[in-house]
Amino acid sequence: MAFIKPFKAVRPKKELAEKVAALPYDVMNTEEAIAMAAGNPMSFLHISRPEIDLPQGTDVHSEGVYVKGHENLKGFLAQGVLVQDESEQYYVYRQKMGGITQTGLVVCAGVDDYQSGTIKKHELTRADKEEDRVKHIDVLNANDEPVFYTYRNNPGITRTIEEVTKGEPVYDFTTDDGVSHALWTIADRALIDSLTSSFAAIPTLYVADGHHRSAAASRVRDLRKNANDKHTGSEEYNYFLTVIFPDNEMTIMPYNRVLKDLNGRSVAEYMARVAERFEVTPVCGPVKPGERHQFGMFLAGKWYELVPREESFSETDPVASMDVSILQDNLLNPVLGVRNPRTDQRIHFVGGIRGVEELERVVNSGEYEVAFSLFPTSIEELMSLADVDKIMPPKSTWFEPKLRSGLFIHMLD
Repeated sequence: MAFIKPFKAVRPKKELAEKVAALPYDVMNTEEAIAMAAGNPMSFLHISRPEIDLPQGTDVHSEGVYVKGHENLKGFLAQGVLVQDESEQYYVYRQKMGGITQTGLVVCAGVDDYQSGTIKKHELTRADKEEDRVKHIDVLNANDEPVFYTYRNNPGITRTIEEVTKGEPVYDFTTDDGVSHALWTIADRALIDSLTSSFAAIPTLYVADGHHRSAAASRVRDLRKNANDKHTGSEEYNYFLTVIFPDNEMTIMPYNRVLKDLNGRSVAEYMARVAERFEVTPVCGPVKPGERHQFGMFLAGKWYELVPREESFSETDPVASMDVSILQDNLLNPVLGVRNPRTDQRIHFVGGIRGVEELERVVNSGEYEVAFSLFPTSIEELMSLADVDKIMPPKSTWFEPKLRSGLFIHMLD
């Protein structure tokens, strides 16, 4: 049973929503955040990436950065840029990007569900990134960016949400990247109770994007629980900000790879090793894999199609048969020496939203030597693996469109 609850969102005034909304903190570096927020004192990046308001070179993990984020949040509230709703509500958040439409319910999920396994994970977290989010959430005293969850589509929930979206949205704008964003509020108590009951019949929620934020919310709850002699379990810190989308509206793009070098091999030596595990076919143009177990490789100005040999992996193993695993186990590790893609500085991951043209660009620039295009992991693969408590290789999924931050915040008290 999945527990969800309404909450009193802190959110922008209607006329300021477009100015406040920002991309998630982890899809940019500090320099990019500075450029994105330039000339816009209302950008949510002043809260989610507060180092942009501190001297250049400031350590992004220093205590002063977390404190600055809290100061900026208080400033947004004091100036009326952000206002807290007076009653607990649910919210419906719709995004459209080209032919993609995804409509999710904005709720608070329960830390208890995360810790018990009702909320299923499919990735491991990095200790440094998790610790950063713990400090950020705890000092900010808020979940400022939502976790991205999914569930197996429930027609009844879909009909309810469709009825809500027939009304006038409180926000409706399009960002510079062409993605439209609309938000509706659900204040009617009967409707809130109905949605809560409907989700109580959903056996499992799945983390799509936001493993570090989920883990951090869990740790913050435990910190505050241990420090509170009067803990009851109903405090706001027991819950965290989530947007939940039905699985049939989720779009996963490929998560491509580029490598800085050929691990000391010449092109000829490298190609000979690749041919041991893959059928290699030169092609005229970029390879955008159209099915599982097909890969593109760009090297020395040429594209190749790679198809793994049957004996190179086990189709009956749900993890080993994933394309990201096949590439890692048969090429990246044994040939290019990337034993741990989480920590190896020679590998870089490129979200599918950038297209295969970006792979050509970074290789042709000389910064990287070889690139690989992949077929995207399916949402069913993700859920099936999570159901049996399996962990995907790192950087297996790239979800689009990205949720905008700043449109709703959950305070922890």
